Amino acid sequence: MLETFRTRQVEITTTLRELLSIAGRVGARSLAGRLGSDVVDKLSADRFHLVVVGEFNHGKTTFVNALLGAEVLPVGVTPTTAVIHHLEYAPEPRAELVRASGERTTMPFEEVRKFAVGQEKGSESATSEVKHLEVFYPAELLRERIVLVDTPGVNDLSLQRADITYSYIPRSDAVLFLIDAGQPLKESERVFLNEKLLGQSRDKIIFVVTKKDIWSEDEEEEALAYIRTELAKLIRTPVVFPVSAKRAAEGHPEESGMPELLGHLTKFLAEERGRILLDNALGEGLEAARMLVKGIDARRRAAQMSSEELARRIDLLEKDLAGQSRTIDERRVGIREEVAAIRAWVQRDLAHFVDDVTRQIPDLVDNHSAEDIKVWLGPFLEKTFADWAQAETKEIANALEALAEKTIALVREDAHDVAKRVGQALGSDVRSPSVEVDTLGYDVGVFALFTLGLGVMFTNVLLGGLLLLASPVLAVYVKDKVEAETRKRAKELAPNALREAAARVGPKLDEMIQEFAQRLDQWVVTAGEELHREVIEVLEAARTERAGKAPGVEAATQACDAEARELTGVVERLETMRRSLWTTDAAAK
Repeated sequence: MLETFRTRQVEITTTLRELLSIAGRVGARSLAGRLGSDVVDKLSADRFHLVVVGEFNHGKTTFVNALLGAEVLPVGVTPTTAVIHHLEYAPEPRAELVRASGERTTMPFEEVRKFAVGQEKGSESATSEVKHLEVFYPAELLRERIVLVDTPGVNDLSLQRADITYSYIPRSDAVLFLIDAGQPLKESERVFLNEKLLGQSRDKIIFVVTKKDIWSEDEEEEALAYIRTELAKLIRTPVVFPVSAKRAAEGHPEESGMPELLGHLTKFLAEERGRILLDNALGEGLEAARMLVKGIDARRRAAQMSSEELARRIDLLEKDLAGQSRTIDERRVGIREEVAAIRAWVQRDLAHFVDDVTRQIPDLVDNHSAEDIKVWLGPFLEKTFADWAQAETKEIANALEALAEKTIALVREDAHDVAKRVGQALGSDVRSPSVEVDTLGYDVGVFALFTLGLGVMFTNVLLGGLLLLASPVLAVYVKDKVEAETRKRAKELAPNALREAAARVGPKLDEMIQEFAQRLDQWVVTAGEELHREVIEVLEAARTERAGKAPGVEAATQACDAEARELTGVVERLETMRRSLWTTDAAAK
């Protein structure tokens, strides 16, 4: 399946490059630049991200090595010293250490094992500064443009590794959640799945039961039935694969379960994730083609104008663009005003939340023993904060979605007026551009999520960023301190931790909302000026050619007709490829 996906990817990329070539020849420089960097280059560079998650001592690294077909990573890494590994394809093994500061250090491949285990003196402090380790290796799985993320195992997933939970998992294309055959579905795993993982990644989790070689055939059937029944209480149709990395390493793949897992995994990536990726690129290409139709028409009309008339038309369009900028400014002011109001009520909500929970803490502490406080205080604060953050980010997403929808509707109305004026300036009938926001797959902007009804994705990204900041303070700081303090100090420490978490989260909330506003603002400018700029660029290109050794009117017109025919062919191919993405399976059935 991945081979079919890659074939389609190459076919689509090749066709989009033809579109890019037409844009360059017509003179639509801005359109060509966006099409090249935002669509073609991204499609060529895209990779699938596969994240492996599981508790410590579940055979996770052994399993990753089995996926790679070699003992690439060290087995026996301790949860306190291990770091996240990014594994990518390269013809020769090599590694790079990436620190939190962004600094990269090339290291000999042989030292990957030594560094990760971290048994040398001083290694723990060195590890704490490391963001992740990038490991490059010539494994067949990685050759399929898959980035494998091996996360450190921890015994208490519900309280630790917030970076894994809230940073890596939301951005992944698939999550392999490992369960130990010897102790399937412990309570800590149920909590992690229910509270942390399912809300973000329900549609992309594959459950892998490791060490299946410890079972007899009868035991395997009974154990898998139990695991599927228990998982079904959390997720409707869990996908479960039992595997034995040990059998795979011993050269018995048919007994390991690995081929079945890899077959499902590659099909899932190609169909569920890959088709969306390709559809996004095709949609962007078709939108660019619609703009090019107008550009070719403008170039054809320019060929029939005198130099003086061409200059007059360009001047007219530039003046109209200047006038259009006033309308665009009005839209931008509206965005800034509404975003300022959202930022204000979000900060008020955060302050009220901290005050409310702080008032509850004394009674909660008084009603529990010191030992109980050590156990539940950190988790209580973390869960309370997470519940508030989830509700708040949903409310923020709804507000930003409404703002985006209103803004897009206004820009579409503006586009109709622009089309009429541009048509009058050219002496032709120019249809209004569609001003569609097709997808977020190519980072058109955060607001594109909402126009597609995918606001929940934005909520998860925003929520993840907040809890990534707050969790270490709430779950670790308070718990450690309370172990050495009295109940009285607990009443002081808990509110302090809560305020510290809020102090971290407040600016992040503000930053994310402003980032959304900036993207929406940029889109308003681009969409509002796109038709003007493309036509002006095309006319300017025609004037430049005329100043040099330009072809005659007939030759120039024939060239435009040829470009139009070529563009029609490209559009037909793009449309055919887009339809085939979603009809292949139905036809096969």
